[in-house]
Amino acid sequence: MSQKILFVCLGDICRSPTAEGVFRDLASDIQTDCAGTGSWHVGKPPYGAMPLALQARGLDISDLRARQFGTTDFDLIIVMDSENQAEAEEQRPTGSQTPVHLFTDYARGAEADHVPDPYYSRDFEGCLDLIERAAHRLKTALKFPAS
Repeated sequence: MSQKILFVCLGDICRSPTAEGVFRDLASDIQTDCAGTGSWHVGKPPYGAMPLALQARGLDISDLRARQFGTTDFDLIIVMDSENQAEAEEQRPTGSQTPVHLFTDYARGAEADHVPDPYYSRDFEGCLDLIERAAHRLKTALKFPAS
């Protein structure tokens, strides 16, 4: 059985699709998905400048579309900041035991305790750098059994 990871941010148009794209490139044997805690971008593609930053590094997330968080049929939920973590905990079904972790917990040396939202900061490259560091360390930290 394949393992599944869900990456969660606010609107699912910058950070979580970037994290999914980076991680699925690193660990194609692990199923990934992404979602936002808010619903206002549902069905929209990743925000313009983010896919361009990924394309410059040879990654493509053009197939992704925003969706709202609501399912917990995952082995691990990775959130971009503490507000996303609180929302994910509040929105998930009663009785769900899926672990929810901050993505920066996997980015040793991170200057921030969260992945800053480039939709507001406009720092798409910095966001991508932090996500790449965290994704590499997440892959190393996972101890999933072979499928």
